[in-house]
Amino acid sequence: MVQELVIAIVGAASAGALYMAAAAKVVKQYERGVVLRLGRLRNDVRGPGFTMVLPGIERLRKVNMQIVTMPVPAQDGITRDNVTVRVDAVIYFKVVDAASAVIQVEDYRFAVSQMAQTSLRSIIGKSDLDDLLSNREKLNQGLELMIDSPAVGWGVQIDRVEIKDVSLPETMKRSMARQAEADRERRARVINADAELQASKKLAEAAKEMSSQPAALQLRLLQTVVAVAAEKNSTLVLPFPVELLRFLERAQQPAQQQMVQPQQAVRPPQQPAQAQPQPSVAPAPPPASAPAVSAATAPARPPRPKPLARH
Repeated sequence: MVQELVIAIVGAASAGALYMAAAAKVVKQYERGVVLRLGRLRNDVRGPGFTMVLPGIERLRKVNMQIVTMPVPAQDGITRDNVTVRVDAVIYFKVVDAASAVIQVEDYRFAVSQMAQTSLRSIIGKSDLDDLLSNREKLNQGLELMIDSPAVGWGVQIDRVEIKDVSLPETMKRSMARQAEADRERRARVINADAELQASKKLAEAAKEMSSQPAALQLRLLQTVVAVAAEKNSTLVLPFPVELLRFLERAQQPAQQQMVQPQQAVRPPQQPAQAQPQPSVAPAPPPASAPAVSAATAPARPPRPKPLARH
């Protein structure tokens, strides 16, 4: 009798221990427990710590309340200016209502992932290539709003969305590289021209100062000679005074002007010729018959050839 009582007590204790093991649940600090009793949601959400549920009657669903980092797969799309790009992103979200995350959506992680991919393709089609490359902050805010609107009903809050990388075709990369190179070359030319302008102004001021003191120009020539000699080369540089060249140029100008002026010849004045009276000649009467041709006026006849003597 005692043995049977001991066996019953041991069996009851074992059954109680199994029941307690099945009913005892531990909810971690970053989790919340949602209890479903016979498939119906209980209003109380279990907090972190030790809790009990009725085995077979109640079911406990643990929901992670931490911020989840989920990469968005790369999406191919065509921008508004007809450029094919491949964009990937990353999304940060967390659950703020554990009951809604369990009841309103089957799998909130999968739902958020699909919504992020759809919103990313939509934002690609509405944006230009320059916006994707340089104005990402505005695109991130727009993408966050597009994902957060349906996620609020799921008990999920979108914390942040970031576009990670934008992949371009090779032809577009080369075109952008040529454009950047041309822009840098243009800026280099502008900077070089500005430097030349400033240098010319400074040189003009220096020349004005040196013109007032001739010794300063001579000292400058000596400094140039010292700078050239410091390189230890075989070329000897002898500065030629510019003033001497100007003196020779001024000396040659009067001689050139005298050679250029033409010499004018002096001619004596011509006296007008006096008209001499001519004697009047009476016209001769015409002859009655045709005049004979004189020997002086008659044309000469060619001589006749002599006959050859026959032998």
